[in-house]
Amino acid sequence: MKITSHRDAEKKNNPHGVNVHKLYDTEHAQVMHMELRPGEALKKHSTPVDVFFYVLEGEGIVEIGNEQETITKDMLVDSPARIPHRLLNESDGTFRFLVVKVPRQTEETEVL
Repeated sequence: MKITSHRDAEKKNNPHGVNVHKLYDTEHAQVMHMELRPGEALKKHSTPVDVFFYVLEGEGIVEIGNEQETITKDMLVDSPARIPHRLLNESDGTFRFLVVKVPRQTEETEVL
């Protein structure tokens, strides 16, 4: 059995300059723990695989294509492959979420 805490997981460098830890990484799937502090945001980008976001804490804004919604704890958001997207924290608190990529990404993410 393997148990991983996001606090102990490998920190991942990223083009967004935000706090990311790799929780799970196999040939089939990948899971990242992301944290956006107040005022932080991901750059608009697209991934070559389907992604979903699961909110662990706080409130944030998700933009996928031309749609924008406020999301909160325990919400899951589906983000299809190759559709530009980003998440933002315009709140006063921490916004934490999981990013799950299935199948595991083999091509580079395109930052727009």
